[in-house]
Amino acid sequence: MGSPIRHLLTGLFLLALLSPLGCTTSVNNNAAASGVPRIRVKLAGAVDTVTLSCGVPPLYQLSNQPASQLLNSPNNAIFTLTLTPQGWMAGNLNLGGPGATLYLQPDHDGSVSVNNVPYRGKYRFVPVGGGNKFDVINELDVDSYLCSVVPREMLPGWHDEAYKAQAVVARTYAIYEKQTAGADRNYDVFPDTRSQVYGGIPAETAQSRNAVNETAGIVVAYEAVPGQPKIFKAYFSSCCGGVSQSASEAFGDPYIPPLSDQDVHAACRASPRFNWGPIVIDKAELTKRFVVFGQRRNRPEQKMATLDHIETQDHNRWGRPTRFLVVDTKGNKFSMTGEEFRWAVNTNATDTTTLYSSFVKVISDSNQIRFVEGHGWGHGVGMCQWCAEKRAEDGLRHEDIVLAAFPTALLVRAY
Repeated sequence: MGSPIRHLLTGLFLLALLSPLGCTTSVNNNAAASGVPRIRVKLAGAVDTVTLSCGVPPLYQLSNQPASQLLNSPNNAIFTLTLTPQGWMAGNLNLGGPGATLYLQPDHDGSVSVNNVPYRGKYRFVPVGGGNKFDVINELDVDSYLCSVVPREMLPGWHDEAYKAQAVVARTYAIYEKQTAGADRNYDVFPDTRSQVYGGIPAETAQSRNAVNETAGIVVAYEAVPGQPKIFKAYFSSCCGGVSQSASEAFGDPYIPPLSDQDVHAACRASPRFNWGPIVIDKAELTKRFVVFGQRRNRPEQKMATLDHIETQDHNRWGRPTRFLVVDTKGNKFSMTGEEFRWAVNTNATDTTTLYSSFVKVISDSNQIRFVEGHGWGHGVGMCQWCAEKRAEDGLRHEDIVLAAFPTALLVRAY
């Protein structure tokens, strides 16, 4: 590896040279002792009930009470948790605390399941909206979280070095979200593709635990100011289709070189979605999708008339479309980034009429739109997972796989 590893001292700033990568720290739930950051995963939002399965009675505490108590339930109890005007109800047990946050500390990792899934760490049940709805938050150390994320984001049977690269990138993404978006809300990440796919303890594998352990603390960063590297939002997707796109063009993020577009020379050609199409959708159906998309996001598309045609408005330097122009029968024009366009087309879509990416050619017929010559799966920003697997197959170490995905970046130690 040709790039130094540096140490994260405070916040997002990274200083001081460190020794080469090679960590044997085991994944555990003792984040305070090991210095591993904690992450808050929003398992469910604004629900009125969840099912809890408690192999061993956990401790619970209410935010308006000073001490924790043992939940008075037998071993292997299964009950529903609800929030009523009188307080929290665990089955027939009234725990009290109307309007208070409920904290649940399991006896050990996995001893409490939420909706039949055991998780590491502890739980918070946070009232929202002033009624009986609440958010379900799982709080655990980031490395335990990653042991579940990595196998959900990678295919079984892929090379160890690809798994390790995914661990580094997913760790960076999680910590960045914790320190930015998470600062103003009661959670840091979602458990699905809105953030990273997370499946609790059942999703973990020996390979994923090894990948997390052997990269413990390592993240990817960019030195925008000499001597002051910072971590960034390390995006990844399944398959870039041979050409990635920049985060600035896809999402409107500030431009930085590590998140620029690249021609990877079809490194991900083994993906079953490297080439796809055609997909044909009636204009009337597409019009409905664009209108609903606009309504949900309060965008101008909510008032569009019947779709007339679609044009590719712009490409990146490698020929991948980055902006589309949607024109209705009244001559109104709606300009969308490639990702906005994909989200709009996929609004309420069926499996057979879903665009896998915005890397596609659009043909407007009289009553239909044909999407042909499609490439890739996902947004195509940052690390392409199929490219990572190909590079691992070719013998590259995970450090070099990560740095190939993020030009001019550095590997650094965050903890």
